[in-house]
Amino acid sequence: MQNDNAPRTDRQELAHLPVPLPKPQTKDRPFAALRTWWDKAWEDDGVLNLMWMDILNVPQDGLRHMAPWIRAVLMLTAASFVLLVVAAVGEAALQTLHQLLTAVPTVQVGVDTSDSVLAIVDQPVRTYIAQHSAGLPIAASTVYTLWLATGIAALVLGYFTRSNALRAMWTAWGAATVFMVWTDTPDTSRTIAVALTALAWTLLSALALNGLTLRRTVGRPANPAKTPTRPDVHIHMPAPAVDQHSNCPFRD
Repeated sequence: MQNDNAPRTDRQELAHLPVPLPKPQTKDRPFAALRTWWDKAWEDDGVLNLMWMDILNVPQDGLRHMAPWIRAVLMLTAASFVLLVVAAVGEAALQTLHQLLTAVPTVQVGVDTSDSVLAIVDQPVRTYIAQHSAGLPIAASTVYTLWLATGIAALVLGYFTRSNALRAMWTAWGAATVFMVWTDTPDTSRTIAVALTALAWTLLSALALNGLTLRRTVGRPANPAKTPTRPDVHIHMPAPAVDQHSNCPFRD
């Protein structure tokens, strides 16, 4: 008969038992957390639910009373769209201007190309540009085109906008033109050429400097303050007292 208190040799020690391996984490746990946040965000007081209600209330609230975050998104979108449009238009304008300037037909700058009245101004300007644009990275014909376009733009825009900056540009352009005519006109006809150039510049200045005056502007007198009328206020004047002695024959 065996004794139960005796140690058994066939019993394995607990320390030598195999340790159970941890269960591998399922891949659904990150998505489960995201799903939990999603469900919580769409509750009555959730973030997404409140934002969706703000979007639905836009037609009723209008632009002034809509949610601030919607207004900020709309303003940011509009500013980005305007910036893209301005950038596209500016790039197209610069590209078009570059094509116009580079596609200018080769002008025989410095050579007499006309015998009309305009040649009195045009030929000295061409000669001056040809002599002083040799080291520039652009052709002399492009410089001549820029000079001509600047004068036309200052004349037209100065007349319609009456801008002091454009008027100053027109004045400087005319003075530079007179200087170029004086420099590259022969001595025998320099006086007449400069006089005709100054005359033409003065006549065109009547358009470019239209509305410009050197008189001091006198301020208008202040309008007297007007007392507002109150039609709802009625002042009751007492009736004049009847003279009891009006029928007296001894009254003076």
